[in-house]
Amino acid sequence: MPQNLASTSRQYVGPGTTLTWRRIFFFAISCAAVAQLVYTLSPLRTISRREDDLINAHRAKLLSKCSTIHVPAGPPAGYATSSRLQDGSDRWVPGTPPTLLRNAKIWTGARNGTEIVYGDILLDKGLIIAVGYIPPSLISAVVGTESEMRVQDVGGNSPGLSGASDGNSVRNPILPWLRSIDGLNTHDASYELAMAGGVTSAQILPGSANNMGGQAFVIKLRPTTERSATSKVIEPPLSLTHLSNGTEYIRWRHMKHACGENPNSLYDQTRMDGQWNFRHAYDEARKIRDAQDTFCRTVGSGAWDVLEADSGGAAEFPEDLQWESLVDVLRGRVKLSIHCYEAVDLDGIVRLSNEFQFPVASFHHAGETYLVPDLLKKTWGGAPSIALFANNFRKKREAYRGSEFAPRVLSEHGIPVVMKSDHPVVNSRYLLFEAQQAHHYGLNPALALASVTSVPANAAGLGHRIGTIGEGFDADIIVWDSHPLALGATPIQVYVDGIAQLSGSFSLAKPAEFQDLPDTPNWDQEKNATVEWEGLPPLTGHKISGRVRITGVKTLIGFDNLNDEPRLETAFDVSQDYSVGRTVIVEQGQIICTEGPAEDCSTPSLTGAQKEETIDLNGGAIGPGLTTYGSPLGLVEIRLEPSTNDGLVFDLLTDGDLPALVADVGLIRAVDGLSFEGRGALLAYRSGVTTAITAPVGDGFLRGIAAAFRLGAPHALSKGAIIQHETSVHISVSLDQTVSVSTQISALRTLLLGGAEESRQIGAAMCKIREGNAPLVISVENADIMATLLGLKAEYEGLTGKRLQLTFSGASEAHLLAKEIADADVSVVLTSSRPYPDSWQQRRILPGPPLSQKSALMVLLDAGVNVAIGVVNESTARNTRFDIAWVALESNGTISKSQALALASTNLHKALGLRRPRFSIPDLVLYRGGNVLDFDSKPVGVISAEAGTVEMF
Repeated sequence: MPQNLASTSRQYVGPGTTLTWRRIFFFAISCAAVAQLVYTLSPLRTISRREDDLINAHRAKLLSKCSTIHVPAGPPAGYATSSRLQDGSDRWVPGTPPTLLRNAKIWTGARNGTEIVYGDILLDKGLIIAVGYIPPSLISAVVGTESEMRVQDVGGNSPGLSGASDGNSVRNPILPWLRSIDGLNTHDASYELAMAGGVTSAQILPGSANNMGGQAFVIKLRPTTERSATSKVIEPPLSLTHLSNGTEYIRWRHMKHACGENPNSLYDQTRMDGQWNFRHAYDEARKIRDAQDTFCRTVGSGAWDVLEADSGGAAEFPEDLQWESLVDVLRGRVKLSIHCYEAVDLDGIVRLSNEFQFPVASFHHAGETYLVPDLLKKTWGGAPSIALFANNFRKKREAYRGSEFAPRVLSEHGIPVVMKSDHPVVNSRYLLFEAQQAHHYGLNPALALASVTSVPANAAGLGHRIGTIGEGFDADIIVWDSHPLALGATPIQVYVDGIAQLSGSFSLAKPAEFQDLPDTPNWDQEKNATVEWEGLPPLTGHKISGRVRITGVKTLIGFDNLNDEPRLETAFDVSQDYSVGRTVIVEQGQIICTEGPAEDCSTPSLTGAQKEETIDLNGGAIGPGLTTYGSPLGLVEIRLEPSTNDGLVFDLLTDGDLPALVADVGLIRAVDGLSFEGRGALLAYRSGVTTAITAPVGDGFLRGIAAAFRLGAPHALSKGAIIQHETSVHISVSLDQTVSVSTQISALRTLLLGGAEESRQIGAAMCKIREGNAPLVISVENADIMATLLGLKAEYEGLTGKRLQLTFSGASEAHLLAKEIADADVSVVLTSSRPYPDSWQQRRILPGPPLSQKSALMVLLDAGVNVAIGVVNESTARNTRFDIAWVALESNGTISKSQALALASTNLHKALGLRRPRFSIPDLVLYRGGNVLDFDSKPVGVISAEAGTVEMF
């Protein structure tokens, strides 16, 4: 308990005078005979008055405390008043000039995200002063003349706004007293990168390793002159600053809870343990809350003698610093964010909320929420907002039933949806891409925009300030170069607290079809099946082995396999034509002819039971099956569930003697551990990715030999399942290894330049590398290590006279050596085409527009490097066509459709050593209702010459 009047043994009542409470009381009793004299003449008259003053001041403090404990958090009605417009935001930086944005199409975030206003936006003193038509008289009244402010004509582009983030303590599963602000890195490069993606506000949550991880805070990402963590916080609560905040309302607090696998695995507990942890902690908080309420009822009745008698002196308000934040949860003053995936955990939290009667602001990750909407509505105080990923599923068992259709299903049940990043799980710079994907899979466009603006703002209790563009708000403004839900939408300018954040931003010239709101394909059947099958609907398709007439085809791009190095070839492209498209006839998985305005097919007549099936692509396209590389597709089904994975290869530099061990077992081959019909593989296949090149999984130096296989195959022995048993040898050279980089380079030099005996020991695969007949793929991020590897390549070729096929994979810093890489004839596979500096060796990324004129990929292409793209996570392999479209959009029109497709096909095959036999015919993919590389289209089938079928999904 804090020191107080009851427990203090000494009180200072005047200079040089010190008396204890006991001495004062004893003195008064023993001198009763002269009490009147003491009262009127002695110094004890001053002591008694000061004693009364202290007691009265303490009582007044308690009365004030009790008067506020039941006051709800949040601003009063009419918060954005004229007085606030006059005074400005508490985040206003004096000296910031007023800004007028002209000719904008404005998604305000109001009316459930549906409101669109055409006009101007006037910013001043960190606030939005006016939206829409702004009369000159108002401009003059606010800022004088236009010459005194910044004016940007956005030419019909669209402002918007946003939020996301993490950290863990491992001391205890229950830690509500911890605060994320105490660990906030104010130098995080993510702030600038996120703002370049239109994200200006972030909820900084503790991690999910604890049932109660601690208190959270919402910050704005712009740098402040104070450079402190606290100065970034939007509406810091009194519990943080302990200073008057200049408002007449109690500011919202925030807290993080987590249930399920994360805390269970860290603390070796069960779900039953976790639920008891919650109940026990809330019971402790309830005891304190009830004691406070009882205390304050007594204070209100004026029964000070009872309180002071019970405490043996001055009364003390009952509280405990460790539990005070949970008491505020019970009083409804905390916006509670809960990491919770599965129905069983959601049910436990709903019951907990009703047992202790507290609201939940949001469920995060929340993979199974779309399966239990009626349960969510039973949460005390109403259904929370649900914060979801667009497709980051299946990395652990509790996330396995997650679905891309969850946002749509939840919205259909009237439950608010937030799209999240969980940075850096998903790079927060591309939070809007999460909303774009949600819209692509059926979420209403207004709700998709609201999912990263007004809905998260309201869920955080800050909807009176941010998330909506309106008068009196200090919401941030993003000027986009295209509709925010269009693929590759990029900010032109970002205004945070009225301050422009992008200096010299680089704009892009984009095709018209990538500037407007994309159409949403019809996913009704898939959505309904997902709910019916509780997240695990069948993913295999219907196979047609006979003749198929495909109508409404506007684009046909395939492979020219008549050369030693196959290349992409456009058979026809009438996508800009107003005609309905052409007809393509397929028989036994092969295109036998195409019909167009000036062409006609002459096909043999069908006999007997043969029949022809017709498929209408409705103005769609036929494109090459894409290839994915970089993730462990085929070797990993649930990444964090060992029983579903092939496992990790040994690190041969630290787990044994390298030559002897390799001589005994040979290089590890991915093909020996492949599994088929995993959900990650089939979802990628249904998204137009028909081939995977996968290396053995490991984080050591020598990983082994990659294999190429067909993602739609049922098993390894089926026809065409294994495309190439051995493609390339994969090693890793990294600053993150347990041995030095120089040790790794020395081991590689030994592998390349060893004698004949050692050559036999390392096997046939390394002999192919030495002879220049297969590529050596090195996972490397750092440019300095790449420079050393280029030197080693030159050394090897100079000593042997043989060409070393070398490919850099990962290659975050490859752009720094673009010319040298091109001169050395080294290929590069960027496994993150939209990079993020996740580690020190990736710190020198080239961020791309709007922060740099070119992306790393464009720099490498311009230098003449054979470049391809890959992925890191198996869940994102299905987005390959969107990744290459994004690259093309960032090229300012310098990359053709075929060149973009080559990044995930022919260029990748060359880099990784995939060599298809001449005259073999790779898979082709059918897209309905749009182009291969846009959000309008939907993959609906695969033409497989190898299998002799057309498989429809």
